[in-house]
Amino acid sequence: MTFADRVTQLTAEGAYHMLARAQALEATGRHIIHLEVGQPDVPAPEHVTRAGIDAIQAGHTRYGPPAGLPALRQAIATAAGQQRGIEVKASQVVVGPGAKPALFFPTLALVHPGDEVIYPDPGFPTYAAMIGVAQGVPVPVPLDEDHDFAFNLDRFDRALNDRTRAIVLNSPSNPTGGVLSRAVLEHIAAAARERDLWVIADEIYARLAFDAPVISIASLPGMAERTVICDGFSKTYALTGWRLGFGIMPEALAERVELLLTHSIGCTATFTQYAGLAAINGPQDQVEAMVVEYKRRRDRFVAGLNAIPGIKCRLPQGAFYVFPNITAFGRTSQWLADYLLEEAGVALLPGTDFGSGGEGYLRLSFANSLENLELALDRLTKALGKLDRQ
Repeated sequence: MTFADRVTQLTAEGAYHMLARAQALEATGRHIIHLEVGQPDVPAPEHVTRAGIDAIQAGHTRYGPPAGLPALRQAIATAAGQQRGIEVKASQVVVGPGAKPALFFPTLALVHPGDEVIYPDPGFPTYAAMIGVAQGVPVPVPLDEDHDFAFNLDRFDRALNDRTRAIVLNSPSNPTGGVLSRAVLEHIAAAARERDLWVIADEIYARLAFDAPVISIASLPGMAERTVICDGFSKTYALTGWRLGFGIMPEALAERVELLLTHSIGCTATFTQYAGLAAINGPQDQVEAMVVEYKRRRDRFVAGLNAIPGIKCRLPQGAFYVFPNITAFGRTSQWLADYLLEEAGVALLPGTDFGSGGEGYLRLSFANSLENLELALDRLTKALGKLDRQ
């Protein structure tokens, strides 16, 4: 069977593959600690869940506007604008089933065949996938561990040329937990303005920051008109399975993206949008408490990892991932991930699931109970203690 080039380069997302392997081991009676999948371990706020249920019972289960309910678009515009210190109109907001459409569809709308798109490596696997499907040329730029996994700006500058069309940013980062500083963002923004480039800013973890507020590149001078912000409800409000996200972009682009939604998805489920409206307009205390708890887990987990001989782990500034350096063991990331699943019963991801720049690292989610994280540390210590180090 022959397929079009746009899909032959697609591969599975590593987290789902590792989850399936871990679940197969569980089916044999093994106890597995799941640190592979990036989703909150807390339930959605009760008032948000209730709003969704009430919407179903009220009959809000029919077709809706492709770009989203007007009330939700306005609420997102107000809240997201206040969070980032920018003015956002409802007409700039496009709602989708999850945040990925806000990555994929703007890329399809903006990137011509042969255009180059710079993206972080290691980075979320969808970045390379969406660039390839748009028939663009993915240009990975490494993240610098010594600078909290910010873009290597020398490599970034060398990657820029007349074929560059867009830059993908992710802050806080999956998989590293790094947050881009104002200085790094200003450097990237200057290049975007000078070369008339688009920026696709994946800010899905923007509310999950521990040490300082996250700066959106859209808030810098001259950037709002050339930036697409991707965000959603999955991480902040623990609504992963509800599939509700949004993009913020210039109005002309929002109109094109709405048409892509119309002809592919049709519309986002209406009752989930009512839940999203309740999430934005309702109390934020659970979100704030979740961030405090994640920080507590982060501090303990990183300290525990750094106590294991051979592991070096930086303190992530956002999201709920750690990205420890495991080069001292002299094995590939994939080998170690497989070994730790089988030997220790700890499901985690090799850094290479996020690009070649992830070699020498593992990604572990600390969106799990402190009890399970402590147990994982004990198991990792024992399993890694059996290996020689370089």
